[in-house]
Amino acid sequence: MSSGIRVAALADIPEGEGRVVDRTLTGTDDDIALLRDLDGRVWALDDTCPHETASLADGWIEGGLVECPLHASSFCLRTGDVTNLPATAGTQPHRVEVVGGEVWLFPGERP
Repeated sequence: MSSGIRVAALADIPEGEGRVVDRTLTGTDDDIALLRDLDGRVWALDDTCPHETASLADGWIEGGLVECPLHASSFCLRTGDVTNLPATAGTQPHRVEVVGGEVWLFPGERP
């Protein structure tokens, strides 16, 4: 796990919710949203919606997508691809691993 950053305990992220990892911890240009789907899997995307400056960590998570809380654009949790308007660009995904109940983030590495 030397290139990863321990960012949370899995129990700290309820299913269907998100948490923000601050860019000062990750060294990235944007905060990163940790998003736990209803199947319990954790995903990571750049946090800021490319359409407006809303936090994707505050969005609705369902069916492999996160919906922006501001204008309802949706993004694929796996790829970051935008799936509906008004956003026209996707967001950057990051690799996440859960080991022993701990969430490890690999900023800048694709899943």
